[in-house]
Amino acid sequence: MVAACAALAMGAALSGCGGGQAHADGRDSAAPALAGSEYLKVETVGAGSATAGAPLPGRVAFRPQAMTAVGSPVTARVVSVDVRPGEKVAAGAALLTLQSADAASAKASLAQARAQTALAEDALRRQDQMVAKGVGLEVERFQAQVAVREARAELERAQRAADLLGRGAGDRFVLRAPAAGVVLSLHANLGAVVAADGAALVEIGDPARVWVVADVPESEAAAIRAGSGARIHVPGAGAGADYAAKVDGLGPLVDGDLRRLPLYLTFADAPAPALTPGAMVEVRLDAVADAAPSVPVAAVLIKGGSQRLVYVQRGDGRFEARAVRTGASRGGRVTLLDGVRAGEKVVVEGALLLDSQAEQLL
Repeated sequence: MVAACAALAMGAALSGCGGGQAHADGRDSAAPALAGSEYLKVETVGAGSATAGAPLPGRVAFRPQAMTAVGSPVTARVVSVDVRPGEKVAAGAALLTLQSADAASAKASLAQARAQTALAEDALRRQDQMVAKGVGLEVERFQAQVAVREARAELERAQRAADLLGRGAGDRFVLRAPAAGVVLSLHANLGAVVAADGAALVEIGDPARVWVVADVPESEAAAIRAGSGARIHVPGAGAGADYAAKVDGLGPLVDGDLRRLPLYLTFADAPAPALTPGAMVEVRLDAVADAAPSVPVAAVLIKGGSQRLVYVQRGDGRFEARAVRTGASRGGRVTLLDGVRAGEKVVVEGALLLDSQAEQLL
Protein backbone atom coordinates (compact mmCIF):
# COMPACT_ATOMS: atom_id res chain seq x y z
CA MET A 1 0.00 0.00 0.00
CA VAL A 2 2.85 2.36 0.89
CA ALA A 3 4.64 1.52 -2.36
CA ALA A 4 1.50 2.17 -4.39
CA CYS A 5 0.99 5.57 -2.75
CA ALA A 6 4.62 6.44 -3.41
CA ALA A 7 4.21 5.47 -7.06
CA LEU A 8 1.09 7.64 -7.42
CA ALA A 9 2.82 10.55 -5.76
CA MET A 10 5.75 10.18 -8.10
CA GLY A 11 3.41 10.19 -11.10
CA ALA A 12 1.71 13.36 -9.83
CA ALA A 13 5.07 15.04 -9.33
CA LEU A 14 6.14 14.19 -12.84
CA SER A 15 2.92 15.49 -14.34
CA GLY A 16 3.37 18.73 -12.43
CA CYS A 17 6.75 19.33 -14.00
CA GLY A 18 5.53 18.38 -17.49
CA GLY A 19 7.73 15.33 -17.65
CA GLY A 20 7.30 12.95 -20.52
CA GLN A 21 4.56 14.83 -22.40
CA ALA A 22 4.55 14.68 -26.22
CA HIS A 23 3.94 18.09 -27.84
CA ALA A 24 0.95 18.52 -30.14
CA ASP A 25 3.27 19.35 -33.05
CA GLY A 26 4.93 15.95 -32.81
CA ARG A 27 8.08 17.06 -30.89
CA ASP A 28 8.95 14.91 -27.91
CA SER A 29 9.85 16.39 -24.54
CA ALA A 30 12.09 14.65 -22.08
CA ALA A 31 11.28 13.66 -18.51
CA PRO A 32 13.96 14.17 -15.86
CA ALA A 33 15.92 11.24 -14.55
CA LEU A 34 14.15 9.65 -11.60
CA ALA A 35 15.84 9.29 -8.30
CA GLY A 36 13.32 6.58 -7.40
CA SER A 37 14.18 4.49 -10.47
CA GLU A 38 13.35 1.33 -8.54
CA TYR A 39 9.78 1.85 -9.78
CA LEU A 40 10.91 1.64 -13.41
CA LYS A 41 12.25 -1.29 -15.35
CA VAL A 42 14.27 -0.63 -18.49
CA GLU A 43 14.99 -3.17 -21.22
CA THR A 44 17.39 -2.93 -24.13
CA VAL A 45 15.56 -3.48 -27.38
CA GLY A 46 17.04 -6.31 -29.42
CA ALA A 47 16.38 -7.27 -33.03
CA GLY A 48 14.88 -10.64 -33.72
CA SER A 49 12.81 -10.83 -30.55
CA ALA A 50 9.61 -10.65 -32.59
CA THR A 51 10.04 -14.11 -34.04
CA ALA A 52 12.86 -15.87 -32.26
CA GLY A 53 11.51 -18.69 -30.15
CA ALA A 54 7.92 -17.44 -30.15
CA PRO A 55 5.46 -20.25 -30.89
CA LEU A 56 3.33 -20.02 -34.02
CA PRO A 57 0.19 -22.11 -34.54
CA GLY A 58 0.56 -24.61 -37.35
CA ARG A 59 -0.91 -27.76 -38.84
CA VAL A 60 0.37 -30.78 -40.70
CA ALA A 61 -0.79 -30.87 -44.32
CA PHE A 62 -0.15 -32.81 -47.49
CA ARG A 63 2.15 -31.16 -49.97
CA PRO A 64 0.34 -30.28 -53.22
CA GLN A 65 2.19 -33.01 -55.13
CA ALA A 66 1.16 -35.61 -52.55
CA MET A 67 -2.58 -35.40 -53.28
CA THR A 68 -4.26 -37.35 -56.08
CA ALA A 69 -7.93 -37.10 -57.07
CA VAL A 70 -9.48 -39.79 -59.27
CA GLY A 71 -12.74 -39.19 -61.14
CA SER A 72 -14.70 -40.81 -63.95
CA PRO A 73 -13.99 -39.65 -67.53
CA VAL A 74 -17.54 -40.57 -68.62
CA THR A 75 -20.98 -40.92 -67.09
CA ALA A 76 -21.12 -44.38 -65.56
CA ARG A 77 -22.65 -46.58 -62.86
CA VAL A 78 -20.62 -47.92 -59.94
CA VAL A 79 -20.67 -51.73 -59.98
CA SER A 80 -17.80 -52.40 -57.55
CA VAL A 81 -16.01 -50.48 -54.79
CA ASP A 82 -12.61 -52.07 -54.26
CA VAL A 83 -11.10 -49.84 -51.53
CA ARG A 84 -12.07 -48.21 -48.25
CA PRO A 85 -10.95 -44.97 -46.54
CA GLY A 86 -7.65 -45.36 -44.71
CA GLU A 87 -6.50 -48.27 -46.86
CA LYS A 88 -2.99 -48.21 -48.31
CA VAL A 89 -2.91 -48.76 -52.06
CA ALA A 90 -0.12 -49.30 -54.56
CA ALA A 91 0.19 -47.51 -57.87
CA GLY A 92 -2.10 -49.20 -60.37
CA ALA A 93 -4.35 -50.78 -57.73
CA ALA A 94 -8.04 -51.11 -58.64
CA LEU A 95 -10.21 -48.49 -56.92
CA LEU A 96 -13.63 -48.70 -58.59
CA THR A 97 -15.24 -50.73 -61.35
CA LEU A 98 -17.69 -48.73 -63.46
CA GLN A 99 -20.19 -49.62 -66.18
CA SER A 100 -20.87 -47.29 -69.11
CA ALA A 101 -22.18 -47.41 -72.67
CA ASP A 102 -19.32 -45.06 -73.54
CA ALA A 103 -16.86 -47.76 -72.50
CA ALA A 104 -18.46 -50.30 -74.85
CA SER A 105 -18.46 -47.73 -77.65
CA ALA A 106 -14.80 -46.85 -77.10
CA LYS A 107 -13.75 -50.49 -77.19
CA ALA A 108 -15.79 -51.11 -80.35
CA SER A 109 -14.20 -48.10 -82.01
CA LEU A 110 -10.75 -49.37 -81.06
CA ALA A 111 -11.44 -52.83 -82.50
CA GLN A 112 -12.78 -51.30 -85.72
CA ALA A 113 -9.76 -49.00 -86.04
CA ARG A 114 -7.40 -51.93 -85.64
CA ALA A 115 -9.22 -53.87 -88.37
CA GLN A 116 -9.20 -50.90 -90.75
CA THR A 117 -5.50 -50.34 -90.16
CA ALA A 118 -4.72 -53.98 -90.88
CA LEU A 119 -6.69 -53.86 -94.15
CA ALA A 120 -5.01 -50.63 -95.26
CA GLU A 121 -1.54 -51.98 -94.50
CA ASP A 122 -2.29 -55.20 -96.40
CA ALA A 123 -3.48 -53.20 -99.43
CA LEU A 124 -0.30 -51.12 -99.34
CA ARG A 125 1.85 -54.25 -99.29
CA ARG A 126 0.07 -55.57 -102.37
CA GLN A 127 0.57 -52.28 -104.21
CA ASP A 128 4.28 -52.29 -103.31
CA GLN A 129 4.65 -55.80 -104.70
CA MET A 130 2.79 -54.93 -107.93
CA VAL A 131 4.91 -51.83 -108.53
CA ALA A 132 8.03 -53.89 -107.90
CA LYS A 133 6.92 -56.39 -110.57
CA GLY A 134 6.10 -53.59 -113.01
CA VAL A 135 2.38 -54.28 -113.15
CA GLY A 136 1.22 -51.69 -110.61
CA LEU A 137 0.53 -47.97 -110.86
CA GLU A 138 2.23 -45.33 -108.72
CA VAL A 139 -1.02 -43.46 -108.28
CA GLU A 140 -2.68 -46.53 -106.77
CA ARG A 141 0.26 -47.07 -104.40
CA PHE A 142 0.07 -43.42 -103.34
CA GLN A 143 -3.63 -43.82 -102.58
CA ALA A 144 -2.83 -46.92 -100.51
CA GLN A 145 -0.20 -44.97 -98.54
CA VAL A 146 -2.72 -42.21 -97.76
CA ALA A 147 -5.24 -44.81 -96.61
CA VAL A 148 -2.66 -46.33 -94.24
CA ARG A 149 -1.85 -42.93 -92.71
CA GLU A 150 -5.53 -42.18 -92.15
CA ALA A 151 -6.19 -45.60 -90.63
CA ARG A 152 -3.22 -45.30 -88.23
CA ALA A 153 -4.33 -41.82 -87.12
CA GLU A 154 -7.81 -43.16 -86.34
CA LEU A 155 -6.28 -46.11 -84.49
CA GLU A 156 -4.18 -43.77 -82.37
CA ARG A 157 -7.25 -41.68 -81.50
CA ALA A 158 -9.29 -44.76 -80.59
CA GLN A 159 -6.43 -46.13 -78.50
CA ARG A 160 -6.16 -42.89 -76.48
CA ALA A 161 -9.90 -42.91 -75.83
CA ALA A 162 -9.77 -46.51 -74.65
CA ASP A 163 -6.70 -45.87 -72.46
CA LEU A 164 -8.50 -42.97 -70.81
CA LEU A 165 -11.23 -45.33 -69.64
CA GLY A 166 -8.89 -48.11 -68.60
CA ARG A 167 -9.07 -51.83 -68.92
CA GLY A 168 -12.19 -53.92 -68.47
CA ALA A 169 -14.49 -56.35 -70.22
CA GLY A 170 -17.42 -55.26 -72.36
CA ASP A 171 -19.04 -52.08 -71.09
CA ARG A 172 -17.05 -52.05 -67.83
CA PHE A 173 -13.81 -50.30 -66.99
CA VAL A 174 -11.65 -49.98 -63.87
CA LEU A 175 -10.42 -46.79 -62.23
CA ARG A 176 -6.91 -47.37 -60.86
CA ALA A 177 -4.65 -45.51 -58.44
CA PRO A 178 -2.22 -43.28 -60.36
CA ALA A 179 0.19 -43.28 -57.39
CA ALA A 180 0.78 -45.13 -54.15
CA GLY A 181 -0.66 -43.72 -50.93
CA VAL A 182 -3.55 -43.87 -48.48
CA VAL A 183 -7.19 -43.51 -49.46
CA LEU A 184 -8.27 -40.26 -47.83
CA SER A 185 -11.87 -40.12 -48.97
CA LEU A 186 -14.33 -42.14 -51.01
CA HIS A 187 -17.30 -40.50 -52.74
CA ALA A 188 -18.86 -43.44 -54.56
CA ASN A 189 -21.60 -45.86 -53.51
CA LEU A 190 -22.43 -49.17 -55.09
CA GLY A 191 -25.05 -48.67 -57.81
CA ALA A 192 -24.72 -44.89 -57.91
CA VAL A 193 -24.44 -43.05 -61.22
CA VAL A 194 -21.43 -40.75 -61.43
CA ALA A 195 -20.93 -37.94 -63.92
CA ALA A 196 -17.93 -36.86 -65.95
CA ASP A 197 -17.88 -33.45 -64.23
CA GLY A 198 -14.39 -33.64 -62.74
CA ALA A 199 -15.61 -34.44 -59.22
CA ALA A 200 -13.24 -36.69 -57.27
CA LEU A 201 -14.58 -40.16 -56.52
CA VAL A 202 -11.45 -41.24 -54.65
CA GLU A 203 -8.75 -39.05 -53.06
CA ILE A 204 -5.33 -40.50 -52.31
CA GLY A 205 -2.53 -38.91 -50.28
CA ASP A 206 1.08 -39.91 -49.70
CA PRO A 207 1.70 -39.74 -45.91
CA ALA A 208 5.45 -39.53 -46.50
CA ARG A 209 5.06 -36.22 -48.34
CA VAL A 210 3.76 -33.80 -45.74
CA TRP A 211 4.81 -30.39 -44.52
CA VAL A 212 3.69 -27.90 -41.88
CA VAL A 213 1.68 -24.77 -42.62
CA ALA A 214 1.94 -22.05 -39.94
CA ASP A 215 0.28 -18.64 -39.68
CA VAL A 216 2.67 -15.68 -39.51
CA PRO A 217 1.62 -12.10 -38.72
CA GLU A 218 2.04 -9.81 -41.71
CA SER A 219 4.34 -7.52 -39.72
CA GLU A 220 6.85 -10.35 -39.12
CA ALA A 221 6.88 -11.87 -42.60
CA ALA A 222 9.62 -9.63 -43.99
CA ALA A 223 12.12 -10.99 -41.46
CA ILE A 224 11.65 -14.64 -42.44
CA ARG A 225 14.01 -16.17 -44.97
CA ALA A 226 13.63 -19.38 -46.96
CA GLY A 227 16.00 -22.04 -45.68
CA SER A 228 16.14 -20.73 -42.10
CA GLY A 229 15.77 -23.27 -39.32
CA ALA A 230 12.77 -24.03 -37.13
CA ARG A 231 11.45 -26.58 -34.64
CA ILE A 232 8.13 -28.40 -34.90
CA HIS A 233 6.51 -29.46 -31.62
CA VAL A 234 3.49 -31.76 -31.36
CA PRO A 235 1.57 -30.82 -28.18
CA GLY A 236 0.56 -33.70 -25.98
CA ALA A 237 2.83 -36.21 -27.74
CA GLY A 238 5.37 -36.35 -24.92
CA ALA A 239 9.13 -36.52 -25.21
CA GLY A 240 10.62 -36.86 -28.65
CA ALA A 241 7.81 -34.91 -30.29
CA ASP A 242 10.14 -32.13 -31.49
CA TYR A 243 11.38 -32.19 -35.07
CA ALA A 244 13.92 -30.11 -36.93
CA ALA A 245 12.51 -28.21 -39.90
CA LYS A 246 13.38 -25.44 -42.32
CA VAL A 247 11.39 -22.69 -43.98
CA ASP A 248 10.30 -23.60 -47.50
CA GLY A 249 8.60 -20.29 -48.26
CA LEU A 250 5.76 -17.86 -47.57
CA GLY A 251 2.38 -17.80 -49.25
CA PRO A 252 1.67 -14.80 -51.51
CA LEU A 253 -1.73 -13.83 -50.06
CA VAL A 254 -2.51 -12.16 -46.72
CA ASP A 255 -5.63 -13.20 -44.85
CA GLY A 256 -7.88 -10.15 -45.02
CA ASP A 257 -9.26 -10.53 -41.50
CA LEU A 258 -6.34 -11.86 -39.45
CA ARG A 259 -3.57 -10.14 -41.48
CA ARG A 260 -1.52 -13.33 -41.52
CA LEU A 261 0.37 -15.22 -44.22
CA PRO A 262 0.81 -18.98 -44.55
CA LEU A 263 4.36 -20.13 -43.79
CA TYR A 264 5.40 -23.47 -45.29
CA LEU A 265 8.00 -25.61 -43.52
CA THR A 266 9.56 -28.93 -44.52
CA PHE A 267 11.07 -31.46 -42.16
CA ALA A 268 14.86 -31.43 -42.11
CA ASP A 269 15.21 -35.20 -41.77
CA ALA A 270 14.07 -37.73 -44.35
CA PRO A 271 11.77 -39.54 -44.32
CA ALA A 272 9.29 -37.14 -42.74
CA PRO A 273 7.92 -38.20 -39.34
CA ALA A 274 4.67 -40.15 -39.33
CA LEU A 275 2.36 -37.28 -38.45
CA THR A 276 -1.33 -37.24 -39.26
CA PRO A 277 -2.33 -34.56 -41.79
CA GLY A 278 -4.56 -32.04 -40.07
CA ALA A 279 -2.81 -32.44 -36.70
CA MET A 280 -2.13 -29.16 -34.85
CA VAL A 281 1.49 -28.34 -34.01
CA GLU A 282 3.57 -25.47 -32.64
CA VAL A 283 6.31 -23.88 -34.73
CA ARG A 284 9.30 -22.06 -33.26
CA LEU A 285 11.47 -20.20 -35.72
CA ASP A 286 15.17 -19.77 -35.13
CA ALA A 287 16.39 -16.25 -34.38
CA VAL A 288 16.14 -13.90 -37.35
CA ALA A 289 18.76 -11.21 -37.38
CA ASP A 290 16.73 -8.55 -39.14
CA ALA A 291 13.39 -9.20 -37.45
CA ALA A 292 11.44 -6.22 -36.17
CA PRO A 293 12.21 -5.41 -32.50
CA SER A 294 9.61 -6.08 -29.84
CA VAL A 295 8.90 -4.97 -26.28
CA PRO A 296 6.56 -6.16 -23.53
CA VAL A 297 2.98 -5.03 -24.09
CA ALA A 298 3.11 -2.97 -20.87
CA ALA A 299 5.82 -0.74 -22.40
CA VAL A 300 3.39 0.82 -24.90
CA LEU A 301 1.08 3.64 -23.77
CA ILE A 302 -1.96 4.95 -25.63
CA LYS A 303 -2.81 8.64 -25.70
CA GLY A 304 -5.69 10.39 -27.40
CA GLY A 305 -7.29 7.07 -28.20
CA SER A 306 -4.89 6.21 -31.03
CA GLN A 307 -1.37 7.57 -30.46
CA ARG A 308 1.06 4.93 -29.22
CA LEU A 309 4.12 5.89 -27.21
CA VAL A 310 7.07 4.30 -25.49
CA TYR A 311 9.58 5.96 -23.19
CA VAL A 312 13.20 5.69 -24.26
CA GLN A 313 16.07 6.27 -21.79
CA ARG A 314 18.65 8.66 -23.18
CA GLY A 315 22.36 8.61 -22.50
CA ASP A 316 22.04 11.29 -19.83
CA GLY A 317 19.54 9.19 -17.88
CA ARG A 318 16.48 11.23 -18.89
CA PHE A 319 13.45 9.70 -20.60
CA GLU A 320 11.84 10.87 -23.80
CA ALA A 321 8.45 9.95 -25.24
CA ARG A 322 8.75 8.30 -28.64
CA ALA A 323 5.83 7.74 -31.02
CA VAL A 324 5.84 4.21 -32.39
CA ARG A 325 3.89 2.12 -34.87
CA THR A 326 2.99 -1.28 -33.49
CA GLY A 327 2.53 -4.60 -35.26
CA ALA A 328 1.33 -7.98 -34.09
CA SER A 329 1.41 -8.96 -30.42
CA ARG A 330 2.07 -12.47 -29.20
CA GLY A 331 3.27 -14.06 -26.00
CA GLY A 332 2.98 -10.80 -24.03
CA ARG A 333 5.16 -8.86 -26.48
CA VAL A 334 4.31 -6.45 -29.28
CA THR A 335 6.30 -5.73 -32.43
CA LEU A 336 7.52 -2.16 -33.02
CA LEU A 337 7.52 -1.48 -36.75
CA ASP A 338 9.18 1.92 -36.42
CA GLY A 339 10.06 4.58 -33.85
CA VAL A 340 12.65 2.59 -31.89
CA ARG A 341 15.95 1.09 -32.98
CA ALA A 342 17.67 -2.04 -31.74
CA GLY A 343 20.02 -1.22 -28.85
CA GLU A 344 17.92 1.59 -27.37
CA LYS A 345 16.64 1.28 -23.81
CA VAL A 346 12.87 1.35 -23.32
CA VAL A 347 10.85 1.55 -20.09
CA VAL A 348 8.96 -1.73 -19.92
CA GLU A 349 7.48 -1.41 -16.41
CA GLY A 350 6.22 1.75 -14.73
CA ALA A 351 5.83 3.77 -17.92
CA LEU A 352 2.57 5.25 -16.60
CA LEU A 353 4.60 7.01 -13.89
CA LEU A 354 6.24 9.07 -16.63
CA ASP A 355 3.01 10.18 -18.29
CA SER A 356 -0.09 11.01 -16.30
CA GLN A 357 -2.09 11.69 -19.47
CA ALA A 358 -1.77 8.17 -20.84
CA GLU A 359 -5.19 6.64 -21.05
CA GLN A 360 -4.37 2.94 -20.88
CA LEU A 361 -1.81 0.29 -21.54
CA LEU A 362 -1.91 -1.42 -24.91
